[in-house]
Amino acid sequence: MENIEHKMVAVNGINMHIAEKGEGPVVLLVHGFPELWYTWKHQIVGLASLGYRAVAPDLRGYGDTDAPPSSNTYTTLHVAGDLIALLDALGLDQVFVVGHDWGANIAWSLCLYRPDRVKALVNLSIAFVPRNPSNKPTERLRAAYGDEYYMIRFQEPGKMEAEFAEAGASTVVKKFLTLRDPGPLIIPKETWLKVSPDNPNTLPSWLSEDDVNYFASKFEEKGFTGGLNYYRAFDLNWELTAAWTGTQVKVPVKFIVGDLDLTLSLPGIKEYIHGGEFKKDVPLLEEVVVMEGAAHYINQEKSDEISKHIYDFIKKF
Repeated sequence: MENIEHKMVAVNGINMHIAEKGEGPVVLLVHGFPELWYTWKHQIVGLASLGYRAVAPDLRGYGDTDAPPSSNTYTTLHVAGDLIALLDALGLDQVFVVGHDWGANIAWSLCLYRPDRVKALVNLSIAFVPRNPSNKPTERLRAAYGDEYYMIRFQEPGKMEAEFAEAGASTVVKKFLTLRDPGPLIIPKETWLKVSPDNPNTLPSWLSEDDVNYFASKFEEKGFTGGLNYYRAFDLNWELTAAWTGTQVKVPVKFIVGDLDLTLSLPGIKEYIHGGEFKKDVPLLEEVVVMEGAAHYINQEKSDEISKHIYDFIKKF
């Protein structure tokens, strides 16, 4: 695929697969769920053509990277540790970071833990969420949205894996990547993954059957447990990060979200982003972009525009 190179790197006790292309300052691209390095394929090519070296790993648990079995090894400390070890293995002191979805969460954490390694950050879809010391994330989510909210449904080991296996990896990938309902993601067991005339899983212009087949083939090989384990480490993350309560993110940041992104409809998020609190927590926040008509998987849906947004920001540093 356009001369993208692939290699395995030993990092933090696991073997990590990375895709890379180009020469110049390094841009580390961090994917979300249920994605892979492949979600960045347009940005890899675009950034390489503009004089950057784009590096996109499969995160732990995904694709061709090792998948430790215990959800306790999928905290942000582990995954940020993987990325720091990757930079060390590649001999890189500082990099630009771009994150999406879980990758954005991890990128925020990386900037909290090791701001010395990040020149600047472009984060997509997930705004910084300051740690709430009063109660665990799953308690708050269950109280707000009930037991069928996707993050709560993902908690029990084996449950969603069985449902995903029954539906097939291709159906699961299509269902997530084509989400356009900006409301909370409620996934009733009996109906959510069923394909029917009312729910045909047709593909938008930006997502091809070849794309779906690539994602699905890797999830068929690996299963979804690795990706689900990030959600299962939610409460453990909360316990382990008490020392960072109230800490600001002190790297230059650009934040981009689609106006149809389900994360933007969460209670209080728009007020947080636009009302000044976001800027208090992220004092070097330089720009917030809300893209009209774009949903959650914005790096794929609006790939050229996202590449331009990334370049326009990082070229300043």
